[in-house]
Amino acid sequence: MDDVIDRICAATNAHDLDALVDCFAEDYRLTMPVHPSRDFRGSAQVRTNWSQIFAGVPDLRAEVVARTDDGPSRWTEWRMWGTRRDGAAHDMRGVAIFEVDEDAGIEHARACRFYLEQVEHDSGTVDDDVHRRVGP
Repeated sequence: MDDVIDRICAATNAHDLDALVDCFAEDYRLTMPVHPSRDFRGSAQVRTNWSQIFAGVPDLRAEVVARTDDGPSRWTEWRMWGTRRDGAAHDMRGVAIFEVDEDAGIEHARACRFYLEQVEHDSGTVDDDVHRRVGP
């Protein structure tokens, strides 16, 4: 069996847009539970997003930090890093939970719940964060 998570990571690191888009079903659905207005459907949007990402972070690298497979679910922890064209650091970390299906021995991502976020190095302590969220 062909592993879609390995293909996604390899295509990302190779900046191979066509190979990356081929990892996703045509009717792929991305859900961002923390940012629901960013949800989308379709591999065409995957192409649009990643062409912008590859252009904006020309040295982008990706790593699957940890994963577990549960039938058609692939629970993955990612780190993606590089330098944006404006010189700022790009460092995203988080979890992506993929739902996959298989056709002729090749897996495709058909859906994902996406929890990757930009790392905030100067966001304060845990006490600062709790105070911001619930007030004094």
